[in-house]
Amino acid sequence: MSIEHDNSSSSPALGTAPAAEVASLSRRSFIGAASAVGAAVASAATIVSEGTAHAHRRRSDERTSPQDDELVQKNLRVRKTLAAENASVGVPRHPNNGDEARYANKIGSDTRGLPHDAHGEVDLKAWDTLLHALETQEPADFEKVVLGGTRKLVQPLATLAVNLSGLGTPQHAIPPAPALASAERAADAIEAYWQALLRDVPFSEYYSGTQNQLVLAAAAEISSLSGYTGPRDAKGNVTPELLFRGTARYIDERDRSGRTARHAVPPGVLDGPYISQFILRDIPYAVQTIPGLLRVPVAGAENDFNTSYDDWLALQDGRLTPRSTVFESARRYLLSGRDLAEYAHGGAPAFWAAAQLLGTAVAAGGFGAPLHPNNPYLALTKSASGAGTFGFAAVQAYLPLGTSREIRANYWQKWFVQRTLRPEAYGGLIHNKLVNGKDYPVHSDALSSEAVARVFERNGTYLLPGAFPEGAPNHSSYPGGASSIGAVNATFLKAFFDESFVIPDPVQPDPRDPSKLIPYEGPPLTVGGELNKLATNLGQGRNWAGIHFRSDAAASLPQAEEVAIAILKDERATFREPFRGFELTRFDGTRVSF
Repeated sequence: MSIEHDNSSSSPALGTAPAAEVASLSRRSFIGAASAVGAAVASAATIVSEGTAHAHRRRSDERTSPQDDELVQKNLRVRKTLAAENASVGVPRHPNNGDEARYANKIGSDTRGLPHDAHGEVDLKAWDTLLHALETQEPADFEKVVLGGTRKLVQPLATLAVNLSGLGTPQHAIPPAPALASAERAADAIEAYWQALLRDVPFSEYYSGTQNQLVLAAAAEISSLSGYTGPRDAKGNVTPELLFRGTARYIDERDRSGRTARHAVPPGVLDGPYISQFILRDIPYAVQTIPGLLRVPVAGAENDFNTSYDDWLALQDGRLTPRSTVFESARRYLLSGRDLAEYAHGGAPAFWAAAQLLGTAVAAGGFGAPLHPNNPYLALTKSASGAGTFGFAAVQAYLPLGTSREIRANYWQKWFVQRTLRPEAYGGLIHNKLVNGKDYPVHSDALSSEAVARVFERNGTYLLPGAFPEGAPNHSSYPGGASSIGAVNATFLKAFFDESFVIPDPVQPDPRDPSKLIPYEGPPLTVGGELNKLATNLGQGRNWAGIHFRSDAAASLPQAEEVAIAILKDERATFREPFRGFELTRFDGTRVSF
């Protein structure tokens, strides 16, 4: 049985690099792997044979059919074929930005959770204990890592789990993160500072005729940044409508080293309200409905964290600070960047809710979205879909599976390749350079930034204000984890539902009373576009919180897309239905069939 690889897109699959770019298995190692598979097959065949022998002694009123044994053998053949074909893809190049080797004091690397000195520079002996564990990959060595506080490292060992479907974790590549001293890293940081300043400004203020001077100032400065990779209009300007909209960061296939990034705006992300319809609507759940009204944080400095130097240093060490988030007493719809940051804080229904809305009829509170035209049960006249394959429950089952597999690939990059500093650490470099005269290689765009100066005027430090009292999780900033969960699930849902379906009766929060929704009137909003927007909302939500950069969220989208496609390619080989194959739109707007 063969697996058909995608050749329809101008953008290559990140896990399927050209032969010259792939560190393929050597003939000897492949034969060794094949021998191991052969031994497992022989063992499994013995079990099947024994099972067949037992079958001959069954009673006359028990089912006996050679087709049962054949199905078991087919399971074995398909698994063997898929495992061999996935292994033959090889391991692509995994470049990083070079900062770890470039700076002996590791100021460009993610060192949070380890002990630091008064300037936030890591204890190099503690750093060495982490590097040693990452090199040996032994659980016992991770137990010996010297921590600076009580917060633990987030799942380095989980990334080393074996995948039984799709590609192996090291087979998914991303471009390296922007370098510490680069204009792109400075632009990422300046955007994050503007998001901190605008955290409580309603999204309804982001329009071409806005009178909000802070929004206009943000658009003006970000437009001037040479390193900014977000959306611009035809004249190269970042308008209020385009501020903080999401992007995808692909490997540029023209650079065979894998080091150059290519940026794209996912279809639908610039259309309509900033917030996806999947966040705003009530969630139908059979005989229940889960309201779209949310518990949201109180606006203002009361919920800005990481603004004092002592708190900042504690977070770098992995020590918790005593403050906590204060919430409004009444629930309402998501209205601002602070609201979105809290939505993305953890546990949001997001794509579980999206699946419910897509798969539920309009009369029952859903969108009533049609199934993907390739669904075989649209043509079958005597058989119905269900939880086994192609039915709604079967689609739902892919969401947690994809989440787990994508997090393995995502965190593997964080721990074993990129190890990139977080925005809060970058803010510490700015503060220590401007206040304490440290000779840090921060780009001049960041040092002269209006947003950075405004933060100092407001808080008395140059530190990046955060929306979470605990700061960022203890693993690298790049690529973004929350956005990758959104992206892998968006890809699955685009594979099973009609992306072109126009969402009925779109809404937006009433800016005068955010406990109510009002109709949205404008260009049509499609299933595919709003799924893309939901994925970028999750990534930007973490950016609004001050714990991620734009490049983090953007890089996770193509990676997660490839994780989902690899799983679906394997699934395609298991179906018995007359299925034409999967077809969907990537985050860069190209179509892929497999």
